[in-house]
Amino acid sequence: MAPLTILVASYTDSIYTLSFDPTPSTGSPTLNLLARTLVGHHPSWIASHPSNKSLVYTGLEQADGEVVAIKYGRSGTVEGGDVVARAKSGGAYPCTLLVTEDEPIIGNYASGTIATLPISTYAPYILSPNPWTLSMPFEHVGRNKARQSSSHPHQIVFNPLNQTENELLVPDLGADKVWRLTKRGDCKWSICGHIDFEAGGGPRHVAARGTTLYTLLELTSKLAVHTFPPLPAPPTLLTSQFTLSALPVPDIMLAAEILLPEPNESFPETFIYTSNRNDPHPEGDTIAIFSLAAGEGQPELVNEVHTGLTHVRGMAFGGDDDKYLVVGGAEGGGVKVFERIDGGRGLEEIAKLGEDVVGCPTGFLWY
Repeated sequence: MAPLTILVASYTDSIYTLSFDPTPSTGSPTLNLLARTLVGHHPSWIASHPSNKSLVYTGLEQADGEVVAIKYGRSGTVEGGDVVARAKSGGAYPCTLLVTEDEPIIGNYASGTIATLPISTYAPYILSPNPWTLSMPFEHVGRNKARQSSSHPHQIVFNPLNQTENELLVPDLGADKVWRLTKRGDCKWSICGHIDFEAGGGPRHVAARGTTLYTLLELTSKLAVHTFPPLPAPPTLLTSQFTLSALPVPDIMLAAEILLPEPNESFPETFIYTSNRNDPHPEGDTIAIFSLAAGEGQPELVNEVHTGLTHVRGMAFGGDDDKYLVVGGAEGGGVKVFERIDGGRGLEEIAKLGEDVVGCPTGFLWY
């Protein structure tokens, strides 16, 4: 098997390019640094263009938010990228973006706005310096006053259960809602509904399967499960459970990422994987593994894997049949690659790079 390339977003000024070789001719799997591409302050989220993966976009998490386009492979290798375009993000501290064929949809965390910019796969790549913006509604300060004093969109994804039109789901940590957006007749995004969550929960990221929506609540470290019928039917809360077994949850702990890989020949059973940050345990933060063997609406916590990392913010599956999981400790431990074992019920560390090589990793893209 040829080595795999992984791009790493970070809370530094760079995007890192790593090479992961799961089957070297001699010895154990290896993880090596190939290049470091300087892009600007805190490029914490990365996403590739859907029809041209050599074109990657990131948001710079700063008060005067920016979106940066990076082109890979210009020199015939994937190692380092070239910054080919920049534009304002339409708000402050962009922490997430979804790239479509003709626009990135940007979530500006601190200003509570989403924004779009017209783009192309050829120069000048970003076709206008002026983003279109939409301010998210905000009714009142939430239970967690330090984190919920305004709207905070934390993820933008397409609803995978809507097969008739493009519908966006936008978890809003500040408002305790997941917003549902569709395009109006003028091709601009508009709010068409929302899902409410427990006060102070802080919805961060979502995943979906069948007719069910799974929402990770950052501030209470819970997994909320809803039935998720098409609009205008309302969703129904089925259950909400903690993402770790040791209770009560320490105040410093925060849930971060949720992944729900598609079943395949190697891993026919469906599992949900969530990360828990700031665990005081000496073996570091955990990845919680939930089985859906009892049904979509009944996730069961079947394993908790200590990673040896601190502040596990980002992780991503890759390789054949999503066999490998790359994970980063934003505040310590560097980057590690785990292999799924026991049919997906477990994880085994097989390669790593220290924080002295990859600083403050926050997100990943298997190239």
